[in-house]
Amino acid sequence: MAPDLTIVTTAVALPFVAAALSPLLYRVLGERTGYAGAAVAAASFGLLATGIGSYGTVGVPWVPALDIGAQFTVDGWGLLFALLASGIGVLVFVYSAAYMHGEEGLARYYAALLAFMGSILGVALASDLVFVFLFWELTSLCSFVLIGHHTDDDESRYSARMAMVVTVGGGLCLLAGVLMLAAAARGALGGVTFDLTAMIANDEAMRAALRESGLFVPALGLIVVAAAAKSAQVPLHFWLPNAMVAPTPVSAFLHSATMVKVGVYFLGRVRPLLMSPEWVSLVATLGLLTMTVGALLAVAATDTKELLAYSTASHLGLMVAGFGFDIVYGGEAGAFHLLNHALFKAPLFLVAGIVVHEAGTRNLDDLGGLWRELPVTAAVTAVAALSMAGIPPFNGFYSKELLFEAAYEVAHEAGGIAWLYPVVATLASVLTVVYSIKFLALFFGERRAPVADVHRPPIAMVAPPAVLAVAAVVVSLAPQLAVDGIVQGAVEATATGEAQLEVGLPTHLSPPVAMSAVAVIGGFAAYPLRERLAAGINRGVDAPIPVRPSGWYDRIVSTAAPTSARFGSAVHDGLLRTYVGWVAAAGSLFALAGFAAAGASLGAGGVGGVRVPLAVAVVLGVATLAGVAVATASSHVSGVLTLSILGFMLAIFFILASAPDLALTQLVVETLVLLVFLLVLQRLPSFYSDVRPLAIARDAAVSILVGATAFVSVLLTIPGPDAEPTSVATYYTEQAIPGGGGSNVVNVILVDFRAFDTLGELLVVTIAAIAILVLVTMRTRGETVTEGDEEAVLDGGESP
Repeated sequence: MAPDLTIVTTAVALPFVAAALSPLLYRVLGERTGYAGAAVAAASFGLLATGIGSYGTVGVPWVPALDIGAQFTVDGWGLLFALLASGIGVLVFVYSAAYMHGEEGLARYYAALLAFMGSILGVALASDLVFVFLFWELTSLCSFVLIGHHTDDDESRYSARMAMVVTVGGGLCLLAGVLMLAAAARGALGGVTFDLTAMIANDEAMRAALRESGLFVPALGLIVVAAAAKSAQVPLHFWLPNAMVAPTPVSAFLHSATMVKVGVYFLGRVRPLLMSPEWVSLVATLGLLTMTVGALLAVAATDTKELLAYSTASHLGLMVAGFGFDIVYGGEAGAFHLLNHALFKAPLFLVAGIVVHEAGTRNLDDLGGLWRELPVTAAVTAVAALSMAGIPPFNGFYSKELLFEAAYEVAHEAGGIAWLYPVVATLASVLTVVYSIKFLALFFGERRAPVADVHRPPIAMVAPPAVLAVAAVVVSLAPQLAVDGIVQGAVEATATGEAQLEVGLPTHLSPPVAMSAVAVIGGFAAYPLRERLAAGINRGVDAPIPVRPSGWYDRIVSTAAPTSARFGSAVHDGLLRTYVGWVAAAGSLFALAGFAAAGASLGAGGVGGVRVPLAVAVVLGVATLAGVAVATASSHVSGVLTLSILGFMLAIFFILASAPDLALTQLVVETLVLLVFLLVLQRLPSFYSDVRPLAIARDAAVSILVGATAFVSVLLTIPGPDAEPTSVATYYTEQAIPGGGGSNVVNVILVDFRAFDTLGELLVVTIAAIAILVLVTMRTRGETVTEGDEEAVLDGGESP
């Protein structure tokens, strides 16, 4: 049974509607707005849960000519991600109601959090690449607002800008990759389309078209960079630890369960489309490298949220590596670990919030023995931390075991350097055990805390992580139940072939089981050496060799600031003509460069296909001369007169082109412009001041460039003399009389088919007319100009 479009769109739109109403909700509910947000998240979760088993694609067209529409695909992969976002959203909103008590800017906070949840649901379910990109960028925008929640804090603003620069930069790469996929679809699918579902269904044709056009590697690279920026993969991982300045609920929701998984989600989505040897080499290597680097930095961390941030990057690397391997175990590892990671990492972030809320510090060296005052929190941490470490039988073990199987099988088949895959995966898992125990040690050992009395947190803060821990226990005890319920559908959607996921505790010794044993035993053996490990890691990070990506980011930003200040006087000099010149020149250059890159040529519809009647040529010739006269006029009066000649020539051209309505509009506009000029002429100098030759040359060059761009654009877009009318033109022609009741197609389009546009234009003209009337009626009011002052103004001087 196909999904219901109304249910899907309501589930996605509901958080956005609530975000728009959040200021009003906050006025009514105050700090209890968090519970309203939880209700919205629960409603979206319930609506989406009704779609389990009802897979398919639904939508409505938006731009049919480009096959763009509000299209949603409900399958196991998208539904898993959407249910995680909305389900964990319920708990995060409840947690926020208690944790954010007494904070300022809560209306803005809840609005951004709701809009973020809606954006994640959009990314998870949208199958039109244009909408995927829009929702993708909305997640970055909402993340910027939430990370920078404390607007008066320098570190908060710095971290928000860093996250924005990295993730939005990745979004631009995604946009370029999407356009390449759409270009390849023209040859593979017979027309321009942004339908990702259709591309995946014809994956072989798409790959062939991409390779034939030379776009396969560029498209793959751009999409991987976009995913790496979003999912904090090396070397773009540095923004994630800095984002920990955000409130803890934000960290739990955005930076462990949802936003940082958007890149992983999209890699899983396009995996069947782009699977190739290049994909394996790039994606699998990137994932394992991030898994190792994140684990090393987590071992050296001294702050609870910093440790969790680096561990998040490491586990994201595990998912990326899983999707990078071209065998069935890899896709199973990536899909299953998306669920497992959310179930153990989100509660750990919430636990970190409880610790700092009650113990007053996030420093790992100052904390210990908290299980006495926080027994429930300690139990939650034990479940989540052991799951994060991959200790059997906790849920994290099963998906990590699948990664080990994938790495070993790929290495066994490829041989040679590919044996680094299982070696690196095992080493990273050893370090994972070390930092997991390090976090768990907060609650054991000697009692240490900067405050004498550690109070028990309110139930609204304990319940959300406890619910997630219970879910992790359920998956740990009955992993196949979770697989059959939701994960199997996700595996099938991301697989490159047939896949049937079956998980459980191993019953015999195998290479992956041996790798797990080495990881667990090695992690416990290395834990007593954690201080030496941390010292060695810190020496490597602090080495004079510029290996820190954050250092490169700071260097680029610090260099960009004085560079922009140096050129600021040339770009921002306060003159309108300068701003218009820069914008017009840059836009024209980009347009011409785009035409050149696309290989556009002036063919039959270009210069050779243009036939201009004599009357039209005369009118346009006079208009051209008038335009030159306007530019060379020595006074305002002559400039206005010649400008009017230019406008009237255009009106005559419209008449010759059988467009009397446009001619009438042009005449009205010319009359209004002439009236405005006459009203203001008396307040301007009679003659222009002297203009520098360089400025004249610059303005002339910009004018020629803009004119050339417009000329080329028109020649490239107009159809040839023998071209068939477009589908839009055919529709308007056929429906003019039955749909609009008129034979003048232009009038019918303006008045009937595009009536709202015309109404808006009429409103603009009406407002302009009212403004002119006010100027006319008030021209004698205001300050009185003395005779001396008037003479000074007319002479081009400044009035005192």
